[in-house]
Amino acid sequence: MGDSLSAGYGVKVDSGWVALLGKRLATQGYDYRIVNGSVSGETSAGGKVRLPALLKSHQPAIVILELGGNDGLRGLPNAQLRSNLSTMIDAAHQSGAKVLLAGMQIPPNYGQAYTAGFKAVFDDLARTKGVTLVPFFLDGVALDASLLQADNLHPNEAGQPRMLDNVWPRLRALLKPTKQVK
Repeated sequence: MGDSLSAGYGVKVDSGWVALLGKRLATQGYDYRIVNGSVSGETSAGGKVRLPALLKSHQPAIVILELGGNDGLRGLPNAQLRSNLSTMIDAAHQSGAKVLLAGMQIPPNYGQAYTAGFKAVFDDLARTKGVTLVPFFLDGVALDASLLQADNLHPNEAGQPRMLDNVWPRLRALLKPTKQVK
């Protein structure tokens, strides 16, 4: 469940990090079906509205929650982001799913207080809700122009594996092996 970063904006569908995750799961002995509920431009408010139907329809074992970047870029209140993500985490838990929260950060030009408060939303929710946190989903990608599209916001195809590598160690801890890999 995410925004353009997980929807694969500007890259081939099979090159996006979510598609790469599906391939990695299969090759490493995990029999999970991936449902990409990501929408480019999505905010946490939009995700909060859409998540209940996705939970009911797909009954996931794990929800990867990658939202907030658009909230931050639009300067929406951090309290609103916190409330929306908290509601989504609660809904996922109530459905029986584990949650992996992909932490986001925003550029410092939004001001120190807003920028620090934005990052704290993810850290605080992980701690108070007991969910697994990827500290910064775009770590090693966000400031590397060779891994970004011309807009300097969205990772290109070369950046997608790095995003998966940022998620994988924490996601793997939530997975149950379902078959033996030969």
